[in-house]
Amino acid sequence: MSATILVGTQWGDEGKGKIIDVLTKDVDCVIRFQGGNNAGHTVIIGDDKYVLHLIPSGIFRGDVKNIIGNGVVVDPISLVEEMKGLIDSKINVDNIELSSRAQMVMPYHKKMDLLKEANRAEGDKIGTTGRGIGPAYCDKATRSGIRAYELLDLELFKARFTTECEKYNAIFADADFEQLDIDATWTELENAAKFLKSNIKDSVYTINKLIKENKNILFEGAQGALLDIDHGTYPFVTSSSTTSGGACGGTGVSPRHIDSVYGVIKAYTTRVGEGPFQTELFDEVGKELARIGHEFGATTGRPRRCGWFDAVASGYSCMVNGIDKLAITKLDVLDKLKEIKICTSYEIDGKITKEMPSDCKLLEKVVPQYEVLEGWVSPTTEARAFDELPKKAQIYLKRMAELVNADIGIVSVGPKRDQTFTVNH
Repeated sequence: MSATILVGTQWGDEGKGKIIDVLTKDVDCVIRFQGGNNAGHTVIIGDDKYVLHLIPSGIFRGDVKNIIGNGVVVDPISLVEEMKGLIDSKINVDNIELSSRAQMVMPYHKKMDLLKEANRAEGDKIGTTGRGIGPAYCDKATRSGIRAYELLDLELFKARFTTECEKYNAIFADADFEQLDIDATWTELENAAKFLKSNIKDSVYTINKLIKENKNILFEGAQGALLDIDHGTYPFVTSSSTTSGGACGGTGVSPRHIDSVYGVIKAYTTRVGEGPFQTELFDEVGKELARIGHEFGATTGRPRRCGWFDAVASGYSCMVNGIDKLAITKLDVLDKLKEIKICTSYEIDGKITKEMPSDCKLLEKVVPQYEVLEGWVSPTTEARAFDELPKKAQIYLKRMAELVNADIGIVSVGPKRDQTFTVNH
């Protein structure tokens, strides 16, 4: 039996979906442990492109079980739409299990998300996706949220939804914000509950049974570790535990069962939305990275901000997550650059540090200190082993790994399945 956690080590969009898809050929079960449909995992199989938001990336392997764990907040209407989209693409969804303990994202959560963001001052906006994730986690914390098992009793579910929706409508009315039509909204929710009935199970027992049977399990993170509610660039973060530690609480698995942690990391750095970004590039190089890397959010379509690889931020992330192996993606995006920079330390108010501050106001003052490496200026897309890469590309990857104190486990040189290879030490 092996139990592996896979997390993103930056601000998301590192290519977790692709790496998970590659790893699933050797696993029996993939479990999503946090976040909601504010995540987007892109998987390319042959000429077909799939974007997943709630469903684990093991869905494309017919014999792999896919579990949406209790740490996820689930919009039932969106989940049904996603499942139906896969069905239309001839993908089997019978192997999806939704934890009965998972919190539900209700339509009033999405409205509250938009209301809160609208009320923030221009410089204080978080850059929310508007999917209702934060308000759903708020209701979870105040113990007023609706859990998946409540969808199994439609009469109970309707009563709970109506009560909560009336509370939110009162808030919307006071704010002169459009209220929800309870009857019309309930019809959608009722249909979603009926569709999901056979998928809702107590996954804590399912997962621990699989462990007892010595099955191979992969825990899938949704957002990057630097968006973690505790360890990220607060308040410009998501509302859940995106680090490897969140996998245990988000699934009901003891930490003693975890064998290894993979960290997915881009060969450069990107960020979507608001918040500090220490190595962000505003010049032609930044625009070129965005163009070649097709840097647009899989969930929102928003353009991603691009910058050089930040070894300080990524090193902090690898430390917090206990990363054993790196899965380095999008190396090919750097193929045409004559020189490539790595941020190895920060200058803040005239002082040099290799530690990432917890205060975003200090992060905004960062002057990145760069180490310059020669580019390889040749294609990497045909490489299928580490020693097939250009020598200067190998040097760059080794330097990345050295700076964040982790080993290289996987390298990706393109979007397709066969453009990914393992690295043996």
